[in-house]
Amino acid sequence: MAPRVAPIARESLSEHEPVFEMVEAMMGFVPNSMMTMARVPGLLEAFSGLGGAVMTNGLISRELNQMVAQVASTAAGCRYCQAHTGHTAHRVGVSEEKLADLWLFGTSPHFDEAERAALTLAMHAGSVPNVSSEADFAACREHFSDEQISAIVATISFFGFLNRWNDTMATELESSPKAFGEATLAAAGWEAGRHES
Repeated sequence: MAPRVAPIARESLSEHEPVFEMVEAMMGFVPNSMMTMARVPGLLEAFSGLGGAVMTNGLISRELNQMVAQVASTAAGCRYCQAHTGHTAHRVGVSEEKLADLWLFGTSPHFDEAERAALTLAMHAGSVPNVSSEADFAACREHFSDEQISAIVATISFFGFLNRWNDTMATELESSPKAFGEATLAAAGWEAGRHES
């Protein structure tokens, strides 16, 4: 399926090159979604600023942050974001075995109780309708401060925007996260779907 709105070519967005280089260093590529966001004046700058605050605030580990993003995106059904977050989680040190078991976090021996609490909140808050509960927050408070819980919710919310953007736009999935999804996530039912090139 072709993207519903064509991305702008990177070479036409030279004013954003410093942001693209930073994203490329972290993810290994520049997401096609950013090239479509550039069509809305000010959106790419605002998105980049919010992304920096959400993904690099130091309140929770980069590994947990990416796993929260992946579970929230899976709950929302966004295949594009599932591939991205799984790929980036692996880049920051989460094992392929753990990522392959991510949707089984409640019973898999790869996850500790703190991770289970955060990922349960991500699953419930990423669902539509949102089914997060007081029990989810009580479980998180056994392991995380209010600042850390807020950082977890910030990640879920940030990916809520990305899930809607990319699923609606049918953003084309880039080659490296697509290959990762096929190799690591497909056994759990992942496929590129509308994000297939």
